[in-house]
Amino acid sequence: MTAPILLEEKQRAFAELREAKTLLAAKGWFPATSGNLSIRVGEFSPEQFTFAITASGKDKSVNTPSDFLLVNEKGQPTEATGLKPSAETLIHCEIYRLTGCGAIYHVHTVFNNLVSELFWEQRSIPVEGVELIKAFNIWDEDAVIHVPILPNYADIPKIAALVPDVLDKRVPGIMLRKHGIYAWGANPFEAKRHLEAFEFLFEYVYRWHLLKK
Repeated sequence: MTAPILLEEKQRAFAELREAKTLLAAKGWFPATSGNLSIRVGEFSPEQFTFAITASGKDKSVNTPSDFLLVNEKGQPTEATGLKPSAETLIHCEIYRLTGCGAIYHVHTVFNNLVSELFWEQRSIPVEGVELIKAFNIWDEDAVIHVPILPNYADIPKIAALVPDVLDKRVPGIMLRKHGIYAWGANPFEAKRHLEAFEFLFEYVYRWHLLKK
């Protein structure tokens, strides 16, 4: 059984989420209340863990006292609250369970939507030889990565069930078709770095595809 979450751990996680939310909202990456962010809190085992996550339906360009809540490994609130966790919380649960990562950031952008459709038939987005692949601690010369794409089912548990089949621990991201990227890292700093790298790479891949036509 994991130790209870301390108030200071909760407050630190909420403060880190607020900072990340503010920075990413300024980039326009949360249109129309979309997207969600989470940070793991306290001890971890694949069977039992807790994380702080953005509440559903909130305008992420605005900070309020009710933007975040704590949930367990099943995506259920761990404290009495009137807030609802994001509808996609179960996807976060599955990524935490499989990777033990420290934070997961999910955003909707035009370029990540475009490349998810462009490469849908391949079921992954290829990125070849671009310098920013090194942001994922992949240092091979002319490295090639493939970012997996999952179908954007309305039934979230159906999506979560597919995560183990495509997750590549070398590539810290999964795309939902015409929806958005889930990027994760060992901590909030790394998750942000990975997310920014993915977004740069997606724009590069899309623009390079147009130039080659």
